[in-house]
Amino acid sequence: MTYLIGATLADQPAGVRFRDLLSQPGILQMPGTHNGMAALQARDAGFSALYLSGAAMTASMGLPDLGIVTIDEVAFFIRQVTRASGLPVLVDGDTGYGEALNVMNMVRTFEDAGAAAVHIEDQLLPKKCGHLNDKKLADARDMAAKVAAAAKARRHLYLIARTDAAASEGIDGAVARARLYLEAGADAIFPEAMSSREMFEEFAKRVSGVPLLANMTEFGKTPYFTASQFEAMGYRMVIWPVSSLRVANKAQQNLFAAIKRDGGAHKVVDQMQTRAELYATIGLHDYEALDASIVQTIIPEAISQR
Repeated sequence: MTYLIGATLADQPAGVRFRDLLSQPGILQMPGTHNGMAALQARDAGFSALYLSGAAMTASMGLPDLGIVTIDEVAFFIRQVTRASGLPVLVDGDTGYGEALNVMNMVRTFEDAGAAAVHIEDQLLPKKCGHLNDKKLADARDMAAKVAAAAKARRHLYLIARTDAAASEGIDGAVARARLYLEAGADAIFPEAMSSREMFEEFAKRVSGVPLLANMTEFGKTPYFTASQFEAMGYRMVIWPVSSLRVANKAQQNLFAAIKRDGGAHKVVDQMQTRAELYATIGLHDYEALDASIVQTIIPEAISQR
């Protein structure tokens, strides 16, 4: 059953539930879910935590991933995904939306919206997708100050520091930055755009004893690995950030082409989610039952005034 307006809220904050998941055996698998429907479908497929990608959010808005969305716009997506699924959600915090005070505001806003975890990265604006070239890195000490600010502001939020340094500073630079960010208060490290199994393994060997996040994005610098392969390399979390959006976008593109070509969608009906499947996913009948169960309010007749 999906989220209901009258449902009982979780007993523990989202950040606490996220930590509990990480304490369990096995790698924590988090598919990217760019809206509430994707979140429902991922939950129904059996996932216990989700990821909200900045690239997927911006692309769904028709915008590039260059750090141009606002904290409040991201909070809208957080509320949508967490409310729909009820699951802990890791959120892409980009560069933190500014300096230390901005980062602290982001952390509180994301927590209030329902986020369980956030990662922030050590790029300079305009930031880029981690798998593109010519990324510009912030000074490592400036990034550490942002991590410290985030750690100071959070209540339960799980804090992951992402470093994009491997492309320009090599493994040595990425490892040095990771250690600095951990000292500043990060709970885990996200080494972005690793380009080989050897790089993943070397980083995990040199940054040992802390949870590491792997990014399995398509069409990027990272070869395709499975969750179990990442786990064997020493990683505790893995995300597929934009996969659901890419599949949905391709399906929509094919639909619109079919309508234009055929004058209707009749030739692609077999590719659609049926009305019954849609209603089952969003829990329409559960909402109807909830509505019917509520006793109608009776307004007392006004007492005559003397």
